[in-house]
Amino acid sequence: MATKQENLSLLERGKTKPPKLYKVRLLNDDYTTMEFVIEVLQTFFSMGTEQAMQVMLKVHNEGSAICGVYSKDIAETKVNQVIGYAIQHGHPLKCHMEEN
Repeated sequence: MATKQENLSLLERGKTKPPKLYKVRLLNDDYTTMEFVIEVLQTFFSMGTEQAMQVMLKVHNEGSAICGVYSKDIAETKVNQVIGYAIQHGHPLKCHMEEN
């Protein structure tokens, strides 16, 4: 039978690091409407109207803005959803992820 010390040692070896996080960033362009960007932020990033407007203005004024920070799989999914939705609606809106 293992002692408490041996059990603790086994648990310490089994520790896992938290997953790396990735920022999802929207990029400004000269064609996508501000209204569409707000819609994207509300739909895919669960932002309220006020927060979506603030992020949209940051994209517009600074060239890009972070929409959220997620694990790799979720960030990839968000990027693909946003790009697909933009294409579907005829907008050239770009979105990418970068390591946090």
